[in-house]
Amino acid sequence: MSVSIPTPHYLIDAAALRANMEKVARLRELSGAKALLALKCFATWSAFDYMRPFMDGTTSSSLYELRLGRQKFGGETHAYSVAWAEDEIDEAVGYADKIIFNSIGQLERFADRASGIACGLRLNPQISTSGFDLADPARPFSRLGEWDSEKIAGVLDKISGFMIHYNCENEDFALFDRQLTDIENRFGNLLAQVKWVSLGGGIHFTGEGYPLEALAARLKAFAERFGVQVYLEPGEAAITRTATLEVTVLDILHNGKDLAVVDSSIEAHLLDLLIYRLPAKIAPDAGPHSYMICGKSCLAGDIFGEFAFPERLKVGDRISVQDTAGYTMVKKNWFNGVKMPAIAIREEDGTLRLVRSFGYEDYEASLS
Repeated sequence: MSVSIPTPHYLIDAAALRANMEKVARLRELSGAKALLALKCFATWSAFDYMRPFMDGTTSSSLYELRLGRQKFGGETHAYSVAWAEDEIDEAVGYADKIIFNSIGQLERFADRASGIACGLRLNPQISTSGFDLADPARPFSRLGEWDSEKIAGVLDKISGFMIHYNCENEDFALFDRQLTDIENRFGNLLAQVKWVSLGGGIHFTGEGYPLEALAARLKAFAERFGVQVYLEPGEAAITRTATLEVTVLDILHNGKDLAVVDSSIEAHLLDLLIYRLPAKIAPDAGPHSYMICGKSCLAGDIFGEFAFPERLKVGDRISVQDTAGYTMVKKNWFNGVKMPAIAIREEDGTLRLVRSFGYEDYEASLS
């Protein structure tokens, strides 16, 4: 029987998650590529049981993500960090199947201590699909990966593979194809000397109408040309459109516009939207009544956006903020001490299951 779950809460839809996972599985089958969940995007381990049968493991960006992936997901576990600390490296090697170094300096410093597992190097192709300078790995003066072929060739004896992450929500297969061709032409002599290549995440292959078969064929051709095992690291692609943030209207005001204050906060619960200056999504966003939906924190700009509704809002109304799985739960915080959203799952039979709720003790424990 479904339970009534107080707001705010993140609600993960198991049926929607399965639909994405089936596309992941189809791509793996057709291309021969392996798929690793990017924990930097989604690390809500209560959902891992729904994902594990369809994916090969996880990839991480820190020691804690790495440990979570090994202990909660299993499978193949890739370890990456922009910079490993001296007191992290041995523990990281203990959890990982492959460890990827961001720079030649880090590789040379720690290669001996990582000699028991496969080592890789991040390659920066100096191209990307990101429309945000903040997220562009090829931005000027980027610290993310190596790009000098001659220098990289000098350390090939220390690595067995590359990680090349340059896509960001790329929905354009033709663009992916052109950029991968550029990478092949520029770095082909290096790619042919390793055993595996991760092409990272940011390829929106679970989106509606994406040519999955064409992507699979392109990945397979890449693997065969260079004799490598290809990896993908889907984050958003794995969990896009699978969760909502359920909120309740607490107050209605008018100050030139109709304003509705809800029991949640962009800064605390959907931080990525604030960082990138993006509005939230509310469906269907249609009707004659327009409201600015506002968060309850003291930040003046804590605004979800302006949306249209079929009826006038009133205190107590429920609003479902769409597509809130990626880069949300991993970034949620206790700003203003605003109540942390619970986490719930809608099972495929429609029943709701409360996974975790948070209270004052959790807020207190996050401080000192």
